[in-house]
Amino acid sequence: MLRQPGRHWALTGAGISTESGIPDYRSPGTGLWEKMDPTRVASVDALFQDPVFFYKTNLPRWAEINRAEPNIGHLALAELERQGLIQGVITQNVDSLHLKAGSKRVYEVHGHLRTGHCLECRRSFSFEEMLGQFEKGTIPPKCSCGGMIRPDVVLFGDLMGEAFHQAERVVAGCDVLLVVGTSLQVYPVAALPRYARRLVIINLMSTPYDREAEVVLHEPIGQVMADLLQTLGLEVPAAVAS
Repeated sequence: MLRQPGRHWALTGAGISTESGIPDYRSPGTGLWEKMDPTRVASVDALFQDPVFFYKTNLPRWAEINRAEPNIGHLALAELERQGLIQGVITQNVDSLHLKAGSKRVYEVHGHLRTGHCLECRRSFSFEEMLGQFEKGTIPPKCSCGGMIRPDVVLFGDLMGEAFHQAERVVAGCDVLLVVGTSLQVYPVAALPRYARRLVIINLMSTPYDREAEVVLHEPIGQVMADLLQTLGLEVPAAVAS
């Protein structure tokens, strides 16, 4: 399917990053949202009602995410893009691992953790600046104007940003959508597969779209992507080839 001419895209979720040590959100027994209510810790209401709790709950976890490195799944998608077999990646993840892996066209539909901005003057801050303030006891992090800094992620209750609308446009009518590591349960992103002509789903758990996909693989993502590269005659990155 990928060798055939056409517009091919990948859509990824938290499952592609678990092999980098980042827990996903919905796996039974281990998913983050099984341990905490997302509306209490990762929503706009949580940020404004109790910003100290919001930052104490989220910032240490985000710091761990920022230290993660790409795994074979991320590296394989970057290689598929380099070879012209996919046009790019649409991701629900905020971990920047697709960019670290070398993907060039990445639509981060839920934002990212690289920066934040002041809610008053809109000045931009790096994640390192936010973390530095946090570690020195300034919670929540503040701008010099006195405004609170919030991360550039899409929280529960936020409107979707321009990256999502761009993703809608590029996936509309695409010939193959390679869905990797997402349960396809969070809307509006979960609606994107409807726009694709053909679906391939690689995810440990079943998804609402399994019956509509031409290929469904409930197998470890790293192994599937390594096998895919080998089948296409491409080199598996040496650092993770084992």
